[in-house]
Amino acid sequence: MAEDQNKELLEEETEEDFITLEFDDGTVVECFITGVFDLNGKEYIALEPDDGTDDVYIYGYKDNGDDTFDLVEIESEEEFGAAVEEFDRLMMQ
Repeated sequence: MAEDQNKELLEEETEEDFITLEFDDGTVVECFITGVFDLNGKEYIALEPDDGTDDVYIYGYKDNGDDTFDLVEIESEEEFGAAVEEFDRLMMQ
């Protein structure tokens, strides 16, 4: 997926935060940061690509404590599915 690059899902947009993802195949996608959320003691981030689709990318999130963060690829299908379900649940609130 992407190279390595708020505890509740952001409910209000105070400013538009974007991140640029570069995939292994060289594709570059600008994404709006929808929010960061917690599940089972781990943090995840939801990103919406600015490409006209309804896609949402979910990654693990690691705050570096210096106004930077890393995206962490979710290796387990079970963990990924649980993170997607939690994101969907938060969006329905």
